[in-house]
Amino acid sequence: MKQIYTIIISICIFLSANSSFGQIGGTETYKFLDLTNSAKIGGLGGSWLALKDGDINNALKNPSLISKEMDNKMALDYTNYFAGINYGYAIYSRSFEKYGSFTGAIQYINYGKFDEADVSGQRLGSFTSSEYAITVGWGRELTPHFSIGANLKGIISQLYTDYNSWGVATDISGTYFNKEKQLTVSLVANNIGYQVNSYSAGNNEPLPFGLAIGMSQKLKNAPIRYHIQYNHIEKWDLTYDNPAEKEIDPITGEEKKDSGLGEFGDKLMRHFAFGVEIIPVKFFEAYFGYNYQRRQELKIDSKTAMVGFTWGIGLNFRKFSIGFSRGTYSLAGSTNNITLSLDLNKFIKKSSVN
Repeated sequence: MKQIYTIIISICIFLSANSSFGQIGGTETYKFLDLTNSAKIGGLGGSWLALKDGDINNALKNPSLISKEMDNKMALDYTNYFAGINYGYAIYSRSFEKYGSFTGAIQYINYGKFDEADVSGQRLGSFTSSEYAITVGWGRELTPHFSIGANLKGIISQLYTDYNSWGVATDISGTYFNKEKQLTVSLVANNIGYQVNSYSAGNNEPLPFGLAIGMSQKLKNAPIRYHIQYNHIEKWDLTYDNPAEKEIDPITGEEKKDSGLGEFGDKLMRHFAFGVEIIPVKFFEAYFGYNYQRRQELKIDSKTAMVGFTWGIGLNFRKFSIGFSRGTYSLAGSTNNITLSLDLNKFIKKSSVN
């Protein structure tokens, strides 16, 4: 166990120290691919989970979790986002003995309806904006302790009549699982791809690539599972220059900055998301999460409130499960996410033999 923790920490520090690229805000396209895709993931404060429990929702961004336990299962998800924006997805899985397990999914985000006007303000009509991703995933267990997987995505973006784009991307991941210790560790590379057709000629934009490592473990003598995720291994500095947060020394006129240790701690913590899952009984789960980067970027210093914190609940029945989560992104409002997961095998009546 100690060796595993040591390896994880060493990888994170090594890659972060050797990848000091710039900030990530506003530099990428198809950012909807990074949005939380299920109530459980959202409630735990992450963008994906390292959790090998047969939940098909975990497969969309971590394909190494695709397994035969997901065979003939499906899930539907809907999120009420901000300013009339909503998004969701649907996913289904089938397994084959020779070839492994597969998933098919479609994601969408609807930005709503907009008024169109010319430079003088004369209304010309209205238009809608939306983006889609169609994903085919594959996963296979190489050993009882290790599995691999990949997703292939086709992405379509329709922001305006003459402002469209499409691209392709893939996710690649590997997972280590120890059933005895109820420990799961995943290394995931998301959105490796290319914008094939850009919005304007000759202006191709990068996709929201991310390399991350995550782990989860259920405590041996308590109905609690904890989750830790370290995002953007490939980039160390996730901060951004916000003039509103600059504090000027009234005597020297120079900007006050954190000490070296404080600055290092802030940059390190921006990579982490934490979650706690409480499972008092088999049919009920409660989720709580915290995302440090989200809190630092979206809080208002005079009233930080619960920005960056998330929570949710899940109800598990024999044939289906339903989850709900709520995340506080800023004082402007919160998001609500609802997920319905179905085990279609349980809906098929077994024929009796006389």
